Amino acid sequence: QVQLVESGGGLVQPGGSLRLSCAASGSIRSIYSMGWYRQAPGKQRELVASITSGGSTYYVDSVKGRFTISRDNAKNTVYLQMNDLKPDDTAVYYCKMFSVEPLWGQGTQVTVSS
Repeated sequence: QVQLVESGGGLVQPGGSLRLSCAASGSIRSIYSMGWYRQAPGKQRELVASITSGGSTYYVDSVKGRFTISRDNAKNTVYLQMNDLKPDDTAVYYCKMFSVEPLWGQGTQVTVSS
């Protein structure tokens, strides 16, 4: 059984940086596209960034130029480098594996506040 575990969230001041990690463990038979979503209180979960098995990336407009998604297939890990963080980035961040049966991590809280 495959599990996704996120880490790296926390409290940061506006303009600061955080790096989120999502490690997949278990019997992983293929390299799937991966994504980072976020959900702020009272809002729908939104796709923030995604990366294919070949490394092609997608970003929502609000994070372009500030966030970078990357992956290390040897470590079964996907990362989200977040720079120049803004209060509107405050949310629970989830990673998702776009496998045949999509798999979600448990989420990690990111709070941007002075």
